Amino acid sequence: MTTYEGLIGAADDTELFIRKDLPEKAKAVFVFVHGLCEHSGRYEYVAQKFNQFGYGVYRYDNRGHGKSGGDRGYIDNFLRFVDDADVVVNLAKKDNPGLPLFILGHSMGGLIAACYGVKYGHKLAGQVLSGALVIELPSMAELKKVDFDALRGVKSPNSLARLICRDEAVVNDYEKDPLVLKETELKLLGEIGIRGPAWLARNIKDYACPCLIVHGGADRIVIPEAAKWLYENISSQDKQLKFYEGLFHEILNEKERGTVIGDIHSWVEKRL
Repeated sequence: MTTYEGLIGAADDTELFIRKDLPEKAKAVFVFVHGLCEHSGRYEYVAQKFNQFGYGVYRYDNRGHGKSGGDRGYIDNFLRFVDDADVVVNLAKKDNPGLPLFILGHSMGGLIAACYGVKYGHKLAGQVLSGALVIELPSMAELKKVDFDALRGVKSPNSLARLICRDEAVVNDYEKDPLVLKETELKLLGEIGIRGPAWLARNIKDYACPCLIVHGGADRIVIPEAAKWLYENISSQDKQLKFYEGLFHEILNEKERGTVIGDIHSWVEKRL
């Protein structure tokens, strides 16, 4: 196993924290894209399981999150997240020539991954989209009424903790994690909650990646209808939708995560 942690420069020279975990003789490579307020370190267990499957894993912190540069909890344009993902994908492809490359995106990371599939899908063997924030949610209705572009510096508290998972230990770890953002700017919420889904809706027919869409049936952050909309509107010939009844938003952290990870493993193996 080869492990590396460091910083790489995005297109505008913002530094992105990245970690590589590469098993010897990997047969596929994954890039993980995390969700709003969290960071790549919360995917340690998933990365370890993927390594056991023979998959190399590249994790990075989105700008403004975790150990990456950029203003905390802020983005001027959601497409910067998509282009940052491309920097990591290009690095992974350079490091692992000839290996099939997949993206695993969760929540906001699922939106980033889906938009990536529209812009750069030809670079990928497929995507796994978990709890993907791909539609405008009812919770964003009030934000849509304000000019969030003019509200630079106005912040909103992170109130997601009790909604992410049924496992109390996961919730407690999330609340105590110093790298989990305690607040975000309204501008970021507007970009990823309103403008991002609107852009995706306009371009969704250009998404043709092989994809596995997974979602918690009791998700109280991103409603399950988001997964249904994605499945029904993409142009992919190879697509699968799976709900996990009773599970909250972070299906990869629920106690049933072994089943979810096993399903992802089976899906990937059939495409290698």
